[in-house]
Amino acid sequence: MTDSTAETTGWSCPMPLRDHPVVVMGHGGGGALSAELTRHLFLPAYGGQTLGALTDSAAITLGGARLAFSTDSYVVHPLFFPGGSIGDLAVNGTVNDLAMSGAVPAYLSCAFILEEGTELSTVGRVAQELGAAARAADVTVVTGDTKVVDSGHGDGVYVNTAGIGLIPEGVDIRPQRARPGDVLIVSGPIGQHGIAILSVREGLTFGTEVVSDTAPLAGLVQAMLAVTPEIHVLRDPTRGGLAAALNEIATASGTGVILDERAVPVPEAVATACALLGLDPMYVANEGRLVAFVPRTHADAVLDAMRAHPLGRGAAVIGACVAEHPGMVVARTGLGGTRIVDLPLGEQLPRIC
Repeated sequence: MTDSTAETTGWSCPMPLRDHPVVVMGHGGGGALSAELTRHLFLPAYGGQTLGALTDSAAITLGGARLAFSTDSYVVHPLFFPGGSIGDLAVNGTVNDLAMSGAVPAYLSCAFILEEGTELSTVGRVAQELGAAARAADVTVVTGDTKVVDSGHGDGVYVNTAGIGLIPEGVDIRPQRARPGDVLIVSGPIGQHGIAILSVREGLTFGTEVVSDTAPLAGLVQAMLAVTPEIHVLRDPTRGGLAAALNEIATASGTGVILDERAVPVPEAVATACALLGLDPMYVANEGRLVAFVPRTHADAVLDAMRAHPLGRGAAVIGACVAEHPGMVVARTGLGGTRIVDLPLGEQLPRIC
């Protein structure tokens, strides 16, 4: 037995697949590589049934209260972009993860990792925008931390936030609850956040400025739940876009998804940018949109409630959950054919959140 073999005898699980012995950018992209890293490395190391559910936030019970708990880190480049910054992303992203379980977000923690040499005016601007976003989302930052790394070992500012919120009684929202017959509703046009980041990062223009959709969705979710608590699934399609979110839900529930590609709202500027760059809007990240799986009997009322809310005015029915082709997402194209909308391998646009 060689030394290298002896070093691996204690392993209890395979390492991530696809022959990547080192971390690559795709491991953080929210697609197949991210899923493999989580399932084959982190889950066996940590253990625990709650973590294994792989939801946007964990639903836990503490002292008789049913809580949602989530954490996320933000490494977006550039720090500031049309419609937002790393500061409001750090609030909205965690608030939205809590909201996707139906929770009412309440408290956040916030940790800054700063690169030596970063101007304090930049840090101050990020902090101010983070605070403003927290007030707008009606959450309170109650604890935090600051670390500094050597110059050249960071990218100015990274932010981590964690959040907790209360899940109302009778609400059970998770990807495993998708059922054949559910109607799929998206809360508005897709792809704006990823294209907004790309336009600034690469200095591209597309005839009109594309502004990020970053926004806190808890109020919209509560408006939907006021219609009925029987919403089966909510997901904010961030990394990997709408395609990744729907594939994850189809896999978790063992159902199929069929989309009407023509019904998916894509802004003209986003469609133009994607056509020029060879991107698919289905895979472009969003930071202020959600997709809902709603029983057909409640779909019209939920859709009306969404359209009455400022963050759901562009809501549209885009497809349905079906018993056929379990674990797969299929789209009907504008030409009358169908195509498989697969889970992306990595991320078309890395470091968008």
